Amino acid sequence: MTTAAPRSRTAPPAGAFGPLLRGWRARRRVSQLELALRAGSSARHISFVETGRSRPSEELVLRLAEHLDVPVRERNALLLAAGYAPRFPETPLEAPALAALKTGIETLLRGYEPYPALVVDAGYDVLAANGGVAMLLDGVDEELLRPPVNTMRLTLHPRGLAPRIRNLPEWRGHLLAQMERQLALGRSAALRTLYEEVAGYPVPDAASTATPGGAEAGGGAPALFALPMRLAHDGRVLSFVSTIATFNTPMDVTVAELAIETLLPADPETAGYLRSRVA
Repeated sequence: MTTAAPRSRTAPPAGAFGPLLRGWRARRRVSQLELALRAGSSARHISFVETGRSRPSEELVLRLAEHLDVPVRERNALLLAAGYAPRFPETPLEAPALAALKTGIETLLRGYEPYPALVVDAGYDVLAANGGVAMLLDGVDEELLRPPVNTMRLTLHPRGLAPRIRNLPEWRGHLLAQMERQLALGRSAALRTLYEEVAGYPVPDAASTATPGGAEAGGGAPALFALPMRLAHDGRVLSFVSTIATFNTPMDVTVAELAIETLLPADPETAGYLRSRVA
């Protein structure tokens, strides 16, 4: 299991708390009165905080962040802007403090084989993957496989998986929408740059005429319960649906930004093929 270096951010300037709070309210479409009722404060006090006439207590900053569902990394930014020390550490994944977490993740990935599973950070860089993922990467340009491997580039790049994804327009739309939702939750310039890069990749002509969710997937019926990714592999078309798991109530920035993605076979043919590869 490899790890990515922690992302450094410039601390917000002193007195920036009000504009930051107002920005989060706007993202969440929450009025001052509604936020005050949720956080046990008053609309007058929230107004004073946003205009810089009052300094919020550390406890209030954390309550406001919680009720606005602010990501853990950004909660540290709010604390700094209000003049307080960050509350949430950013521990490297290889640190002894996260040894149990790392072991648990590795056990989970191995246990999910032969089905593909991987762990990514907030920028979609791969931190760990199992053998099921490696099996699907035949033919991918070696440049895209050099660390840090990025799942969005790997999937949507013309020299990556994109030419083999039979429903690429649909799957591309799903991935870009996923990134757009994430961008709405945070202020990551790196993620915005990645989004603009992968959104600009050309879509192969063959993919633009693919039948959405068609019956090629393993030769069976399309998966109707979720959008499948239909991937050509070794003379057949495999069909997967994706699930993403995160950690509840994380107290560390690194842990908060981990996501475990698993690819579940969407039809019996895909499941049987993967099991046969192990056998």
